[in-house]
Amino acid sequence: MTFSADTLLTLWDRLVWPLLRLMASISVGLMIANFIESLNWTRRIAFLARPLIRFGHLSDITGASFSMAVFSGVSANTLLAEAYDQDKIRKAELVLANLFNSLPTYFIHLPTMFFITVPLIKGAAVIYVGLTLAAALLRTFSIVIISRFLLPRPDSQEGPPADGGKTAIDWRQAMDKSWLRFKKRIRKILLVTVPIYIIVYVMNRIGFFTELEQAAAAYLAFIPGLTPHSMGIITLQIASELTAGVAAAGALLQEGKMEYREIILALLVGNILSSPLRAVRHQFPYYAGIFKPKVATELIVCSQAFRVFSLILVAAAFYIYAF
Repeated sequence: MTFSADTLLTLWDRLVWPLLRLMASISVGLMIANFIESLNWTRRIAFLARPLIRFGHLSDITGASFSMAVFSGVSANTLLAEAYDQDKIRKAELVLANLFNSLPTYFIHLPTMFFITVPLIKGAAVIYVGLTLAAALLRTFSIVIISRFLLPRPDSQEGPPADGGKTAIDWRQAMDKSWLRFKKRIRKILLVTVPIYIIVYVMNRIGFFTELEQAAAAYLAFIPGLTPHSMGIITLQIASELTAGVAAAGALLQEGKMEYREIILALLVGNILSSPLRAVRHQFPYYAGIFKPKVATELIVCSQAFRVFSLILVAAAFYIYAF
């Protein structure tokens, strides 16, 4: 069996190179999480979320994961996976912590989203971004309240370590310990992540996700407030990314075919419908490597269900106000 140069180039651009970047990202995140764990720094870096984790009866590990998620979602999830495997946190807190991290994850993508949407849909962008931010804040504060009732109060949540932080740090020992953990864990991650990533790639190439996207976009007429032009925006947003939907919305706005409120509602609906499919394509391969596949599936299902529910509430509130 022979492959043409174009086929090999396509495989490199769409499969091999993205997979290499994903594994590099996971490796760096795993090493950082192991190093922080080896140095017992989880309490020190949990300061960003201290008031929230104290109110929600969450542990310092969850607080540290929240702080790390501001810079790296992979490192944050790896820290949670390591803690769960070592029985430092229970399953309930693992799920809640993963949901809790949606706010810093949102802020990672906020600048890109804002500066893509503003030039294209102008004032509608401010409202749309504000509504998605409101949904992210709603998710975070809801999780804090839920966790306060579901989780017992940890034995200790604040204050410096018992030694006052004055004990000399053995950096070499911490690095050696991190490296041993890394080698043990990365093998398992490779054995799970690479096959799943390839399977998802093949499913995408044969049009499986395209069929799902078209099926989802075909049953939207029942949603009040959506015009025929809205269907085009939603379809593009589902089939591609936010940029495609926003570009279409900008053209329709420029031609006077749609109003701000119609564009905002269409983008919210497209966001709701595209999130689960995007999670399967982009999140599941690396989640299944960091967590056990069953746990990864549960986390993604809970995360997407909660995200969709919060966006539906925000979209419904906007519809009642604007229409």
